Amino acid sequence: MTHTHIAGSIHADASNAGPQWLNLPEDLNALDPALWPVGAHRNEQGAIVVAGASLTDVVAEYGTPAYVMDEADFRARAVAFRDSFPGWNVYYAGKALLTKTVARWVEEEGLNLDVTTMGEMRIALAGGMPAARLGLHGNNKSDAEIRFALEQGVGRIIIDSFPEIERIEAACRELGVKAAALVRVTTGVEAHTHEYIATAHEDQKFGLSISGGHALAALVRCHSSAHIDLQGIHSHIGSQIFETHGFEVAIRRTMRLAHQFRTATGTEMPELDLGGGFGIAYTSADTPMGTRELASAFEEMIEHECRGYGLQRPQLSIEPGRAICGPAGVAVYEVGTVKVVDIEGGRARVYVSVDGGMSDNIRPALYAAEYSCVLANRVSEAEPVLCRVVGKHCEGGDILIRFVFLPGDIGPGDLIAVPGSGAYARSMASNYNQVPRPPLLSVRDSKTSVLLRRETLDDLMRLDVGE
Repeated sequence: MTHTHIAGSIHADASNAGPQWLNLPEDLNALDPALWPVGAHRNEQGAIVVAGASLTDVVAEYGTPAYVMDEADFRARAVAFRDSFPGWNVYYAGKALLTKTVARWVEEEGLNLDVTTMGEMRIALAGGMPAARLGLHGNNKSDAEIRFALEQGVGRIIIDSFPEIERIEAACRELGVKAAALVRVTTGVEAHTHEYIATAHEDQKFGLSISGGHALAALVRCHSSAHIDLQGIHSHIGSQIFETHGFEVAIRRTMRLAHQFRTATGTEMPELDLGGGFGIAYTSADTPMGTRELASAFEEMIEHECRGYGLQRPQLSIEPGRAICGPAGVAVYEVGTVKVVDIEGGRARVYVSVDGGMSDNIRPALYAAEYSCVLANRVSEAEPVLCRVVGKHCEGGDILIRFVFLPGDIGPGDLIAVPGSGAYARSMASNYNQVPRPPLLSVRDSKTSVLLRRETLDDLMRLDVGE
């Protein structure tokens, strides 16, 4: 099979097989600034440069697949949230990406940090994040996690159920401490996102229902507890959200709940946490809101509801994760095979197989998440061909990018780079098919550092203690 065969014989047919949002690019070598870390560009040799480092040089030293984080870009996005929401408590959502170094970045830029497990707590503390600036989430916190959080002085625990209230109280009695807590509520909002990442509708595992009365009962129960210092209400409506309507409904319903709580107890609710879920651009069809635009919209909504219910403005919190680390990260892969497959209607599809896949980015298989990619090691003047980028795993659903235009001369040994890979790709990675996980690298001022080294087969073998 030759490159001219890929570009020539199927170009006309395949170019009409993609989704409506996918447009034929004017320049396959261009980098859409909405998708890439700030300042990403191509050098004179045509290779993509991130934070001053050529991806070809990074790959030559560290191999593929690899995750590459632009440290300055990460920090700038953290600062943008901090400065756009003055007076708010901004918690970086560690589940999106967390290492000791990432925790240090977050701490140094003045943000707090959300954790959801013992492992995340331990890593955050080891990275220098003060326990008082941590918030512990989770719908099924273990007794060990609750106890550890209280022993370390974690700043707040987000309560998710009635049994958890009793377990927190028991641990507080034993340790002789009092737990600062918020109650997570479900607002009944159907966020415009995938079912698996919409978290405020009623039929899901997180939080206590407002409409069912469980949320108010939990708030009153915590307020009356001798062992819990009730700080406020927590709401999270989902992830990868591009508009504010869902947040508007959630704010209206949580503020009404705060009014009901004041009526029941005579006490105003100190804090309201609106969660995160702010979307980023994975493809040219995505149009995320800017941080200042979000802040202005949220402030207007809060002011309106406080005035309507005669409530004081509570302390406000948000929890961006993906919006900080996602655009700062790029995944790099090496092409192994290129294959033309006949499909229905006399058309054909070009399959570009890379040396990673669903073990290093499960989101396309799990959520049908869409990504973009470009040829990373060179420029090309070849005609664009509609391709499907797939991984090396033994699953038909091991698809990284369902539809993307790539140069018709793409072939084995080429590199492709996938922007928007800083969030959830590494944190959700697995060893499916006994494949070691890629390294996480950070680049700043042309210097590359290892945050998480590449796993090896020896690492995997050490876990297997059988004979």
